Amino acid sequence: MAERKDFLKGKEAITFLDLFAGAGGISEGFLMAFTPDKYFKFVLASDINENCELTHTVRYNYQFGLDTKFLTQDIMSPSFLSNLIKELDGTEIDVVTGGPSCQSFSLSGRRRRFDKRDNLFLHYLNVIRKLRPKYFVMENVKGLLTKDKGHFKEAIMREIRSIIDDKELPAFMKYCVRMLEFTASPFVKNCLLNKIKLEVSEESEALKSKDAFFLALEQQFKAITRKLEYRLSKSNPNIATIRHGLNFLKRSEERNSISSAIINLKTNSDIDNDFFVDGINGFLSMLDDSTIINTIFSAIDSFDEFNRMEGSEVTEFRKMLLVYSYTLDETFALLKEYADVCGEVEELNEHLESLRLYRVAKPIVAHSADYGVPQNRERVLFIGCRKDQELIDEIPPTVREDEKVTVYEALHDLDFIGNGSIETHYGDRRILPEFESLIRKRSVDGRLTYSADARTFADWSKEGRFNHRFIFKSDPFYVKSFEDLNSNLFCEEPTLYNHQTSSQSEDVKKRLSVIARHGVYDENCREELISLGLDSNKRNYTVLNPEGQSPTVVTMPDDFIHYSAHRAMTVREMARLQSFDDSFVFQGKRQTGGNKRKSEIPQYTLVGNAVPPLMARAIANIILQKIK
Repeated sequence: MAERKDFLKGKEAITFLDLFAGAGGISEGFLMAFTPDKYFKFVLASDINENCELTHTVRYNYQFGLDTKFLTQDIMSPSFLSNLIKELDGTEIDVVTGGPSCQSFSLSGRRRRFDKRDNLFLHYLNVIRKLRPKYFVMENVKGLLTKDKGHFKEAIMREIRSIIDDKELPAFMKYCVRMLEFTASPFVKNCLLNKIKLEVSEESEALKSKDAFFLALEQQFKAITRKLEYRLSKSNPNIATIRHGLNFLKRSEERNSISSAIINLKTNSDIDNDFFVDGINGFLSMLDDSTIINTIFSAIDSFDEFNRMEGSEVTEFRKMLLVYSYTLDETFALLKEYADVCGEVEELNEHLESLRLYRVAKPIVAHSADYGVPQNRERVLFIGCRKDQELIDEIPPTVREDEKVTVYEALHDLDFIGNGSIETHYGDRRILPEFESLIRKRSVDGRLTYSADARTFADWSKEGRFNHRFIFKSDPFYVKSFEDLNSNLFCEEPTLYNHQTSSQSEDVKKRLSVIARHGVYDENCREELISLGLDSNKRNYTVLNPEGQSPTVVTMPDDFIHYSAHRAMTVREMARLQSFDDSFVFQGKRQTGGNKRKSEIPQYTLVGNAVPPLMARAIANIILQKIK
């Protein structure tokens, strides 16, 4: 048993699983966290890549001695949810965490329209719908808040509000039937009730409700066209567009299948910023619900005979057609219009309050440096709180502004490695007297303290932040693959892992020294490099400031220049800037080139994509304090 019995005694286990787990930054933070009466039990992690599983298996199953499971599968796979349920084997999950891939809407790169990753959050929320945990944490880049002028954020909030409590559904539907009986036409009532059932029912029942919804639309359209001349109703292109558009819209499964295949082809072929992209995006747009509906609307607006008709049939047809594209939450908002007719908005709101299973106070922007991480990295958090749990609306900082950990404090003891070297033991560091005062003693969460158990950030990294809970079942070790792991082809001799530099040519070393002397890769710096014949096609270099925090750690090692050694950073140094313990060994290849980086997930990518463990620890502690 690797967990200390004295730690477990008197504490309740709060179960969690980590989706899009990557290297395990969230997992690290949650396993660090505890209160006097609670701690987190790590049940399962999931990611699409085998190297993520390898890194997790070595860390949590071998080192920590846990029996945590790992599901290596694409969350968008039709069998993912059933496989997840099978792996959980009846275990109730209290908290779900995860960060759906954010590359397609990050402010740091080009945004790709129709990138399949844009919809990963929907698949994440499908897991929440199924497992119904007490809390869930969905984290992402801050740029998500402004994507599509804020519409993407609102879409996420609507989807969260659309997760319902099944036990409250019968009473809600009974109320809707009664309310709509007095405030809506039979057609509108039929459409709205079937739309709600479509969104909340299991698949087989949902399909029946979808068929009933379109049957109502088609019958309404037939009633409208009976008022027209026979010639117009059969041959007019506007009428044909509406009729055929309904058929097209109804066949969503076929359209989604085509769209998924094309989006996968587009993504895997790197179609972006080229002459193919507009044509492919245009075709994908044509398959979208909103495009089909807007085309039908244009046909309605272009047909003068509709404007001459008396009654509300066309207006209601148009309104209910739009309802098909609504989220459940948007449908609830429309219901308020009908409830207002009979003065029942307050009663409807009471039903909705009971029906909605989760609340989110607001998206929380968390700054990693506020939690003892030597990095200026902002993440946005959607913390869903089940309605029987206390709302979480902030993650209070654990350090003050004047306590933030600096780059020098985090990295100073690793500054002994040379060019093209691999260091497996701690060496004699380079001392820079002007920065030595930055090395201060802290508690594990970063607060400055003079207590007996205080450590410097570097010492916490070397000694580890888990000694209160774990006695390592095995020493840290490195393997390249599961084949090596299963064959016991690993070595536990080194005391330091992932500390390796590339062999840089004299020109590269000179280039980095020039950039470091300038302190910034600006126009003046580029002009000097050109004059020396040392210019580069690389768009960005950042010289780390030893007295401040690093910029957001990225997946490319040569984006950063070491403040004194004037070289690219090692995996271990990047991990320090993320607040990983030195005992956390990043497995697999150190780095790969080009498109292989997407599929192989090398060590630098594992580090750069991770949530800083100390920030995750702060999130986890708040949940432990609040959870019932």
